[in-house]
Amino acid sequence: MSVKILIVEDEAAIRELIAYNLQQAGYESICAEDAEKAMTIIHDALPDLILLDWMLPNMTGIDFARILRRNERTRLIPIIMLTARTQEADKVVGLEIGADDYVTKPFSPRELIARINAVLRRLIPEASAQAVEIHGLRLDPVNHRVTDGNKKIELGPTEYRLLHFMMLHTERTYSRSQLLDRVWGDHVFVEERTVDVHIRRLRKALQWSGKDNWIQTVRGAGYRFSAVALALPDASNKEI
Repeated sequence: MSVKILIVEDEAAIRELIAYNLQQAGYESICAEDAEKAMTIIHDALPDLILLDWMLPNMTGIDFARILRRNERTRLIPIIMLTARTQEADKVVGLEIGADDYVTKPFSPRELIARINAVLRRLIPEASAQAVEIHGLRLDPVNHRVTDGNKKIELGPTEYRLLHFMMLHTERTYSRSQLLDRVWGDHVFVEERTVDVHIRRLRKALQWSGKDNWIQTVRGAGYRFSAVALALPDASNKEI
């Protein structure tokens, strides 16, 4: 999946340097020079992570982070604070308002990318480039390949994202609306029954391997991914 990172930094040279290194690391970047511009971007679509400078014009990064954490829609977006402040008290303030990490200037691009990767692995595992494998079914985000043993499984982009999310959240039941938010993304307005269509396609792609019954229907609740072997085929897990 394409990971979008919002860079909120008023110094153009730093913005451009960060954006270039994010691109080299395989991330998509969006830039804003102040909190107002950043809020406009966030209103249109949520980023996966925000790199937020402490000292911004008109509104500080700390105040902006507080606004994001108070808002139900934005409160879970990972935030990494960027600042020249090195005092322990400043770091504590940044972390107490809800920042997920704190990087002091000057920093190396390599360090910043490492911090970003660590936060994404911890908070948004589906945004990580780390491969996931369950009983022979392997999904590799780096080359966008899904295999079962040595055989490649052909999936459309939506089925790929759906499988990736479910493999990283096994045994948990998600409603259609939750799957729309987590897989399709915020501000994507489609019917909840669209989820059913892609669940069917995903099961069909897995059918030859006998793993289609791992995508289970939980009546009245939604869907879950369970690799636990079923003693007998359960028709309720195949119907939508």
